[in-house]
Amino acid sequence: MIAAPAMRIDAHQHFWRYTPEEYGWIDDTMARLRRDYLPADLQREIVRAGVDACVAVQARQTFDETRWLLSLADQHPFIAGVVGWIDLQSAGARAQLEALADQPKLVGIRHVVQSESDDRFMLRPAFCAGLALLEEFGLAYDILIYSRHLAVATELADRFPAQRFVLDHLAKQDIRPRAIDAWETDLRELALRPNVWAKLSGLVTEADWRAWTPAALRPYLDIAFDCFGAERLMIGSDWPVCTVAGDYVKTMSVVVDYVADRPAHERDAVLGDNAQKFWNLAVNL
Repeated sequence: MIAAPAMRIDAHQHFWRYTPEEYGWIDDTMARLRRDYLPADLQREIVRAGVDACVAVQARQTFDETRWLLSLADQHPFIAGVVGWIDLQSAGARAQLEALADQPKLVGIRHVVQSESDDRFMLRPAFCAGLALLEEFGLAYDILIYSRHLAVATELADRFPAQRFVLDHLAKQDIRPRAIDAWETDLRELALRPNVWAKLSGLVTEADWRAWTPAALRPYLDIAFDCFGAERLMIGSDWPVCTVAGDYVKTMSVVVDYVADRPAHERDAVLGDNAQKFWNLAVNL
């Protein structure tokens, strides 16, 4: 019997209806992002790239956006999961989670920690109180940080050893100056925690947008594979943000080409199986 082809899943992308007020982080250098990006736009890209499904991740910190992303997922089967936002610091965090408990495509929660002025924000008692609820509701947590926050992320993972975490964009290490040593040390320490996985996403936007090459990104992928192993890594595009540095196919090809010569089970794991396993995705195409 011929085995079914492995599922290909983009573990990290975004949708939005653009307004300057709600997306102030899109500055003049990213002017191409100042428009709507919706499922029909992404579907054209994933068909070209041979990707079957995706996980949509919040880009604004509002409960309404989470509801909107879930409505898109209901309308478009290729959106296999949603990583939304709730106010984890609020006394109403449980009520917000309960309001979403009937949404099977809600698979995780994320807070834009990288924008918080307090480098130890993730360890605040109020934030941790909200985070402590996620396991009960079967939800993972996306860690969105800069490399300077990696040690704090390790403390967080130690506080919640039963909570599933996934590190976005390998902690957004600035690739342009090729300063890798401190990032590598802290990433390896975090990867020792078996409850932490990582997305191979966002690398092209941390490199020189106009001059990056796959070869320049390879040392970072080498380290990620060495410390997490193929069994805890998943491919992600970070579309449409990635388009400031490369189109969808070019961005995804960085990881697709990197794993091309690895054993089939490792390749399938990184390109889709791990995402399905980590979030328990039900992909119905």
